[in-house]
Amino acid sequence: MRVAAEVDPRRAILCESVEAEHSSHTTSAEVARRLGVTAAPVRMDSQCKYALLARGDASVYLRLPTRADYREKIWDHAAGAILVEEAGGRVTDIHGRPLDFARGRTLAGNRGVIATNGHLHDAVLAAVGEVLGGF
Repeated sequence: MRVAAEVDPRRAILCESVEAEHSSHTTSAEVARRLGVTAAPVRMDSQCKYALLARGDASVYLRLPTRADYREKIWDHAAGAILVEEAGGRVTDIHGRPLDFARGRTLAGNRGVIATNGHLHDAVLAAVGEVLGGF
């Protein structure tokens, strides 16, 4: 498996959770707008979004914070993150920090999750930073 080779954020395929309480659809839409993404987001649950990214069928996965006190659970991201990274992609939190799976049941040292094909990661991080500010 290899991530998509897409380098133009306008042609990115973005995926996100179906459940609005898992990721802010409004915020994701604003990030997509700033990147110039025109395709509708692919919405699905579970770690399938990571599989889409790893096999090149999507180029961005956003799991953006919906509450200041929420922390992601490691079981929602550990296997998927390694799939994407092994396929050539990049997975970080919204601040660009690697996900830290060593703090127990949650990603206590991280905020949200951004997974990309790697080529688009810096542009996505910048757009998320503009939209979320100091979240």
